[in-house]
Amino acid sequence: MSDTENRPTNFIRNIIDADLASGKHTNVQTRFPPEPNGFLHIGHAKAICLNFGIAQDYNGQCNLRFDDTNPEKEDIDYVKAIQKDVQWLGFQWSGEINYSSNYFEQLHGFAVELIEKGLAYVCFLNSEETREYRGTLNKPGKNSPYRDTSVAENLALFAKMKNGEFEEGICALRAKIDMSSSFMCMRDPIIYRVRFAHHHQTGDKWCIYPMYDFTHCISDALEHITHSICTLEFQDNRRLYDWVIENVSVPSTPHQYEFSRLNLEYTLMSKRKLNSLVEEKLVDSWDDPRMPTIAAFRRRGYTPASLREFTKRIGVTKMENTIEMSVLEACIREDLNDNAPRAMAVLDPIKLVIENYPEDKNEDLVVNNHPSDEAQGTRIVPFSKTLYIEAEDFKEEANKKYKRLVIDKAVRLRGAYVVTATRCDKDDAGNVTTVYCTYNEDTLGKNPTDGTKPKGVIHWVDAAKSLDATVRLYDRLFTVPNPAAAADFNSVINPESLVTITGAKVEPSLAQAQPEAAYQFERQGYFCLDNNITEPSALVFNRTVGLRDTWAKISQ
Repeated sequence: MSDTENRPTNFIRNIIDADLASGKHTNVQTRFPPEPNGFLHIGHAKAICLNFGIAQDYNGQCNLRFDDTNPEKEDIDYVKAIQKDVQWLGFQWSGEINYSSNYFEQLHGFAVELIEKGLAYVCFLNSEETREYRGTLNKPGKNSPYRDTSVAENLALFAKMKNGEFEEGICALRAKIDMSSSFMCMRDPIIYRVRFAHHHQTGDKWCIYPMYDFTHCISDALEHITHSICTLEFQDNRRLYDWVIENVSVPSTPHQYEFSRLNLEYTLMSKRKLNSLVEEKLVDSWDDPRMPTIAAFRRRGYTPASLREFTKRIGVTKMENTIEMSVLEACIREDLNDNAPRAMAVLDPIKLVIENYPEDKNEDLVVNNHPSDEAQGTRIVPFSKTLYIEAEDFKEEANKKYKRLVIDKAVRLRGAYVVTATRCDKDDAGNVTTVYCTYNEDTLGKNPTDGTKPKGVIHWVDAAKSLDATVRLYDRLFTVPNPAAAADFNSVINPESLVTITGAKVEPSLAQAQPEAAYQFERQGYFCLDNNITEPSALVFNRTVGLRDTWAKISQ
């Protein structure tokens, strides 16, 4: 077993420790079983880290299995995206990828076994009648009139279903359990239905498909899963899970354990609702950086380490709760503060002309890539007479709290000289277009010799050698902590969730930026080059997160 000093502890790991100590199990086999009907979101990241993390820590195995029983909503693109997400998070599945569809022959055999035991029957109630017969939470269901059909007839009817002799919706194979059960999932649930749908793995071989609850537990048993871990909404379904395992001749007896799903403020954790955002074009795509999908976090500049740290901090319990967005953002800020190199970008540029700087002089200044990590090295930043600075970094007059450029006041240009503003030009609307200043030649890397120390530092880029860039300022997609409660998503969409700046100027070193690689733009926030740029030479940077939690003040 691996070193246990820094191993997280939770109730599932305590169960595993007890199982190994008692000899109930001699090894640990977990699985991550997504349905390929959408992109994975950050709630799935929690499940990935839990299942693969347990396998790593106990020298066990973790399968990646696609529970692909609903071909109408599944797609091979989702399969590929999920594989990429798991590997990007830093995990690798054991052996080959598994699919529940690999077991369709065996699943069909187990369905026949249930029929032969008198524990399954073909039912011809339509969907409305099935609901009526099922009863309610306060009223028991009643038996289907087809419940007592003979074994021989059920076998023949099920064979006809398999052979495509019934239209969709005409009939279904149901387990014969207990229509008076207090658990709705035990009231003779459907375990097979007719679907004439092309499957991304099996093509058109099948026209009957097993239901998820029937398939999932049998797949676990066929893969000899020791600890089947899922979220709390499947807690009642454990009864059906156990019933199926007890009544068919599977080679092992897995047990299901439930933990609370991840609920995160200002996001949705339902693939169905996330899909509706895409379908209704409220976002651009599944990997739109405002989405809570793993692909979206990657595109926005989140790191695998930050998401793993987040899942570690929130822990694994049975208690339902909602995690504040600030917890997630703190993880990425801490990661990038330590690891992201610095760069300078001016998002709302105005010119700064240094009047006493020689017209024909150009300098290559050596600037540290990180203020406290020498190992990250240095870079060259060009400097000349005309620069760009942020419009908000200059005022003609300001109080003492304003630590930037003011007429007759001095500031430090980051990594360069101390300058003092003297005057400015404005356009017809009164907006400042150019600021004029003088520089102190003897202040490169040191304070003025007269003992004065500039109170502020501002960033800049060289006007002649800067590069044009588009900068996307991403923020929370919703204005309310619980958007799932809203009757209409449109009503709670944050109009400032994406602000696109097309006229930004960035230092020339950023021409070498790689997609998804993080930078701290000095005094602006953390950004990365977008990983989905249609023009290879274009520079499009996505804001990962601001330097500070501005939402904390808003909420207060």
